[in-house]
Amino acid sequence: MNIEALISKAAGEAVKALYGMDATDKTTDSTSRLLQLQKTRSEFEGNLTLVVFPFVKAAKKSPEQTAQEIGQYMVDNCPAVEKFNVVKGFLNLSIGDGAWLELLKAIDQDDHFGTKTASEDSPLVMIEYSSPNTNKPLHLGHVRNNLLGWSLAQIMEANGNRVVKTNIVNDRGIHICKSMLAWLKYGNGETPESSGKKGDHLIGDYYVAFDKHYREQVKQLVAQGMDEEKAKQEAPLIKEAHEMLVKWEQGDPEVRALWEKMNSWVYAGFDETYKKMGVSFDKIYYESQTYLKGKAKVEEGLAKGLFERHDDGSVWADLTDEGLDQKLLLRSDGTSVYMTQDIGTAEMRFQDYPIDKMIYVVGNEQNYHFQVLSILLDRLGFKWGKELTHFSYGMVELPNGKMKSREGTVVDADDLMALMVEDAYKTSMELGKFDDMTEKERREIARIVGMGALKYFILKVDARKNMLFNPEESIDFNGNTGPFIQYTYARIRSILRKAPLSSPEGDTLPCKQTNEAPSGAVGGASLSDKEIELIQKMNEYGAAVEQAGKDYSPSGIANYCYELTKVFNQFYHDYSILNEPDADKRAVRLMLARNVAKIIKSGMSLLGIEVPERM
Repeated sequence: MNIEALISKAAGEAVKALYGMDATDKTTDSTSRLLQLQKTRSEFEGNLTLVVFPFVKAAKKSPEQTAQEIGQYMVDNCPAVEKFNVVKGFLNLSIGDGAWLELLKAIDQDDHFGTKTASEDSPLVMIEYSSPNTNKPLHLGHVRNNLLGWSLAQIMEANGNRVVKTNIVNDRGIHICKSMLAWLKYGNGETPESSGKKGDHLIGDYYVAFDKHYREQVKQLVAQGMDEEKAKQEAPLIKEAHEMLVKWEQGDPEVRALWEKMNSWVYAGFDETYKKMGVSFDKIYYESQTYLKGKAKVEEGLAKGLFERHDDGSVWADLTDEGLDQKLLLRSDGTSVYMTQDIGTAEMRFQDYPIDKMIYVVGNEQNYHFQVLSILLDRLGFKWGKELTHFSYGMVELPNGKMKSREGTVVDADDLMALMVEDAYKTSMELGKFDDMTEKERREIARIVGMGALKYFILKVDARKNMLFNPEESIDFNGNTGPFIQYTYARIRSILRKAPLSSPEGDTLPCKQTNEAPSGAVGGASLSDKEIELIQKMNEYGAAVEQAGKDYSPSGIANYCYELTKVFNQFYHDYSILNEPDADKRAVRLMLARNVAKIIKSGMSLLGIEVPERM
């Protein structure tokens, strides 16, 4: 039992004994909130504060008198409570060193402290993220999507869920045909091998080339007197692209062969990018395989009277009873729309997995889409349809404006990652952090630090907000950054390696081998306020993980890691570890350091961030 639970239980017993009031009764909403325990504010003495106002009526005394009685009872009957003070209706409790040391020992003995392990009966959560198009490489927007999706998956697993990570690839449609057509017209048989380019970059170049030539054709038609909107429809390139799309829909062998070849180049490129980013998927779905399923599911709903067919042959869902409008599901020519494809993908996933919860990681411009999808899936009988979660996140903005793929103004994911790693290398060299390392070690640590800086900078921001990305601000060994946390972890590991009787892994053997606290630690060593604050902050890790799971909030984990790191550095600034002459105090501080490192590593892993053993 952690200290909060112990004190809460003791407070409940005090109220029961003093006033005959059962403050732990959960039968009503009012009594479930009676025991309000919180961290004591820094300007007051104490560790935990109990709000006593809910007990004043039963006590028939003033808030101050009530707090005095409860405090005295807890000092007399709860060994963990050493002393107390009262500030108006707030009872500030000071916890004894022995209780904190017992808590530290418990944290030390739990290799998976703060996280839960799933069982066969745990809920199965499916998380969809990435969702790239095969006409262009991944860009900065995809980076935020992938990092959020991956981190959310780790957080849900840490909360005891079974998780399936999925990707839906947009591999069909007019935008795909634009790249294919441009390659046929202007490519001269160029391949990734002949060009030396990654396949996704090569295809992305032709998507940009299509737009360039298309704009020129539109401009020429407008110059000849044609209305601009009509020119956009009549330009030869766009007509050819639509013809190619029709051929693809009809299964034309040549078009399909070209489509498969060019997509294979893109997938190879995607895989390379995903590997560098440190993300992966348990199952990948393709819209070319799901859209027909979606059409069939819509036809099934039509037969059941769930949808309606209009005079032109198109199929619609009437959502006016939900306060929305009507939603197109099949065009008059029978072709599908994005909503149809998402229904088809849901059908395939439901057949593949017994999903309890479905989470879509998609930008906030699709909020309405997922509001409608939830209603439609519920009507079609998917048990998780009504409760599907759209993990809606804001856009990544740049100092010079928004990104546009077709104009080639995006921040390419591969280029960005390479830049971050190179910046980490240069910064580390300038600060002298690589002086005693081989070049191979320098490059590996630069990769870890550069990617950690990128991931942390993106994930520390509330996902719901738009964010301005500035690479220069992220590579900083001070402040709320990934490198600051990574450097603290590496510093702790260095301390542990230098500790007497330490293993090659840096773990102090007397503590770890016997799985006991250091000699004399429990009840033997006195603790400073900074040490107690550090134990208390470590103890909050499990609550931070649980809250991040409830809120779908990687930023909550990032902020916790930063706060823990700050508290440790304040402690380390004021107190020596290895040079502490008192053996018991030194052992306690080594245990403190080891477990701070353990929690930092665990928390950063939930963000997909590695921590280096040395820096």
